[in-house]
Amino acid sequence: MSVASRTISQTLGAFVSGLDLDRVDAAVRHRAKLLLMDSAGVALASSSLDFGHMAASALAQVERGASPVIGSAERLTVRDAALVNGMLIHGIDYDDTSIYGRVHPSSACVPGALALGAHLKASGAQMLAAYIAGLEGAIRLGAVAKGGFQKRGFHPSGVIGVFAGTFVAGRLLELDAHQLAMAQGIAYSAAAGNQEFTTEMAWTKRFHPGWGATAGITAATLAKGGFTGPSTPYEGRFGLYRLYLGEVEGGHDYALATEGLGERWLLQDISVKPLAACYFNIPLIDAAARAARESGFSADEVAEIRVLVPEAAINTICEPRAAKKRPVDGYTAQFSAYFAAATGFLTGGFTLADITPERLADPRILALADKVTYEADPATSFPKHYGGAVMVRTSDGRSVTVREDIDRGSPLNPLSEADMVEKFLRNAELVFSPARARQALDMILDVERLADVARLAELLAAPEARRAVASL
Repeated sequence: MSVASRTISQTLGAFVSGLDLDRVDAAVRHRAKLLLMDSAGVALASSSLDFGHMAASALAQVERGASPVIGSAERLTVRDAALVNGMLIHGIDYDDTSIYGRVHPSSACVPGALALGAHLKASGAQMLAAYIAGLEGAIRLGAVAKGGFQKRGFHPSGVIGVFAGTFVAGRLLELDAHQLAMAQGIAYSAAAGNQEFTTEMAWTKRFHPGWGATAGITAATLAKGGFTGPSTPYEGRFGLYRLYLGEVEGGHDYALATEGLGERWLLQDISVKPLAACYFNIPLIDAAARAARESGFSADEVAEIRVLVPEAAINTICEPRAAKKRPVDGYTAQFSAYFAAATGFLTGGFTLADITPERLADPRILALADKVTYEADPATSFPKHYGGAVMVRTSDGRSVTVREDIDRGSPLNPLSEADMVEKFLRNAELVFSPARARQALDMILDVERLADVARLAELLAAPEARRAVASL
């Protein structure tokens, strides 16, 4: 079959099955290891909170297994361990993302790589190859939609996550190109994830990428056993983009799925969050912090903080206004432009400590949040970048405007490797001793030499007495 006559799933299947880690550029491999490190650290931070424990405990009521869960003493089945690990990675919105498809690729790729890799006793090099394949496939499939999934009310990380999970699992299970094409067709029947959670910040957003990892393991396993799926899950008459996007403005571009595949690595442009907040809020937090520093205005002097956001951000971080003004939990606070801008102005940043119950009830933050208004930003560069601006006006008429047009942590304004390592250690030390956190760091950054992924899964799983379960 010529390359030109292949379907998208066949082309991606051939790429995943044929990926030779030794032929992947060293810089790409190193970037993947840093992203793996970041994801593990975020999951460990999440494991100090209650939602992951609740999920693991609930699933254990159905069936326990032998697979470890990050930061937990619980043992689950392989697929349930992947599900919970996905929840932990994505659960505090501190995980990486790709602007191309507005997907959080690692949250669907790491869970299966770790859980299935450990179950199969895969080597670290095998896991890394599967992880790289999953990241690249997820970004490209997300990019095809050109932002259309969110316009239609879908959560891209849920819809695309199932294919990412399939690439990872298929590679670890050593599927050939045909089997991987079939696995993608099977996975299409499990592609799901909607934005209804935004109306009340329900926990279902946390569920989506982990479900992608779990469904991916299922799809790949079925395909290995001979189960068939359609060979045109993407471009078919009832394919993903036609069915899910309909007549959405901007359409979609199938070429983005395979253009430069194996030559241009889009995973190198994955953004890493410097703050534990929705990406739309990060420029606002940084801008508010700068405005406070540069103006010298006190919170008492402020009459209004007007935030300028991309129109696409309004339903995520600005509305419904009443709920966003008074977030009832930390999760809602992470998606509130009002709380984020007020916190940034008052504290100079936004950390996990800023979304604790005590901080949510802080009268100074709430009083300033009441002074925050919003409008669509006419100068936005979104979707090329996450950006925004903050305009602060005092009661006596003074004002300052600060723009953050290129979000911190993005490809044009990246975190340094030292920043990423510091983030990992800070997160890991919420549940691990400094020595254990450093041990995990070293193992991840040298993962290609690891003989058995189970060693890493066990190291990340065992909890220590330092943990203090909190509510978020």
